[in-house]
Amino acid sequence: MSGPLRTLRAVAYAVLPAELLLTACLVGGVTVPLPVLTAAEAAIVLLLAAEVFAYLRLRRGGRTRREAVAELAPAPVLRLVGHELRLMRGLFLWVGRRRDGVGPGDRSFGHARDQAAPMYGFTFVCVVETVAVSYLLRDRPAVHKVLLVVDVYTVLFMLGLHAASVTRPHVLSSDTLRLRQAGHVDLRIPLDRIADVRYELLFTHEQQDGVLDLKVAAQTSVTLELSEPVTHVGLLGRKKPVRTVRVHADDARAFAKALREAVNGGRAAEVPVTPA
Repeated sequence: MSGPLRTLRAVAYAVLPAELLLTACLVGGVTVPLPVLTAAEAAIVLLLAAEVFAYLRLRRGGRTRREAVAELAPAPVLRLVGHELRLMRGLFLWVGRRRDGVGPGDRSFGHARDQAAPMYGFTFVCVVETVAVSYLLRDRPAVHKVLLVVDVYTVLFMLGLHAASVTRPHVLSSDTLRLRQAGHVDLRIPLDRIADVRYELLFTHEQQDGVLDLKVAAQTSVTLELSEPVTHVGLLGRKKPVRTVRVHADDARAFAKALREAVNGGRAAEVPVTPA
């Protein structure tokens, strides 16, 4: 990254938190001197103009859109924004009864059934809280409007988490297994790296090196052992090599059987079962 871009990012780190603090003061009824308010707004306008100029310059220099944005914003921020967008997209797909990433000839396996009840419960609690806060703050309209936006978004976020799980099932194609969880996990495993598949219902999971637990409602039901590690990328971009993956599916036995047959080239094979 060049010096000007480092400087621009440093200015953004300083200006944006200050703008959030200023907004909180205004919402809370704190009187802000006009020169301070004017300077803050001018700083935001100049920062946005500088970001646009830098983006256009990077594009003219041959960067793709993704590369240009990555130069201007930290990777964790971009990944968080992408996660939020996937949740909102999941809501639209859910309403339209559509699924993401399932192509012709692919087999999909849902994994959201067992989390539905707790997710709906949490969402109901958020709705009740929204109504209660609106009643308590009815005499403070400015604060009420801000918190109403936050509360409504929280409800959408909870629904989006479940919608993303429903519309992003595990996908088994001719050569790849794609494991997903809500909007933050999308792990592709080549079938030729899967050494063993077994049905194994687990409700306790200890942290172990090289093991990835994709829990749903605190449980996993299928364990995959890999002959070579694959790289799992976390929500904020942290990379972790894994050789054992524990995952859950609504019909875990059918999922394990289909995967075992795919690994064995279509030949049926008995799926080992480990007692719970």
